[in-house]
This record gives sequence, C-alpha cells and structure tokens, in this order.
Amino acid sequence: MSNATKTAQVSVAFAGGEEYVVAMRGHLVPTDQPPADGGADAGPSPVELLVGSMATCTAFYAGRFLDRHGLPRAGLRVTADYRMGADPQRRVTDVRLDVTVPAGLPESRKTALLAVLQHCTVHNTLRHPPEIIIELDEVES
Repeated sequence: MSNATKTAQVSVAFAGGEEYVVAMRGHLVPTDQPPADGGADAGPSPVELLVGSMATCTAFYAGRFLDRHGLPRAGLRVTADYRMGADPQRRVTDVRLDVTVPAGLPESRKTALLAVLQHCTVHNTLRHPPEIIIELDEVES
C-alpha cells in the first residue's frame, strides 16, 4: 500500500445462496443479489453498496459543511440514480447525485458546497483508483 496513512480491514464471508456478510469495525452488513440475478434479496447488492457509499459520503460532507457555516441539516438528503453498462465490462457507467439542502441556503454557500462535495473521500478514491492486489489463500483444514 503506497502512500497509505493507516490501514483498515473489511472481511466478507459466504452466508449461503448469493448472500455474503460484510464485517467492518464490529458492524455486520448482509449483501445479496436481487431475485432476477439469482439471489434472495436479503440485503443490498455490492453495486448498490458502492453507489450508496457515494451518496452517504456526499451527505456526510454536506452535513459537515452546513455545521461549519451554522446552517441546519434538517431536510438534507442525497438521492443517487445510476446506470449500468455492459460494454466491454459490466460496470456502473454514470451516477447522478441530487443533494437536497435546507431551504434558504444562500447562493454563495451553494457554490462553495458544490465545490466541497466534489472532493469527498469516496469520489476522490474513484477519480484516483487505488492499486488493487488480489491474492488467493486456501482454507485451513
């Protein structure tokens, strides 16, 4: 891991069918596929978690911005719409994030908020992808 300031770990374990459980910092998040993709819909899909992470990170940065400027968070909401593509590889092709802010946000603050939201941690990561290394380990018997 080059230029990393700290390491963290997320673990994913098979739960059955198409369901996996993600463990991080003591939290468990089930994931699954929708029935159309062979799953039982026991949780969000990995792609939904990815898009959800983008929306959540945006909401977090917006909330912090509002706090810094003494503005309320009431009504703050982020809605994400995304499209999937299959050429040449299946992937998310585009994401639209609509940020609903509290009424009365001054125009000058809107411009500054949009600038801040362009640099949330998840967006920075997607714009500058990390090195991904995949290794195989065998189950110990």
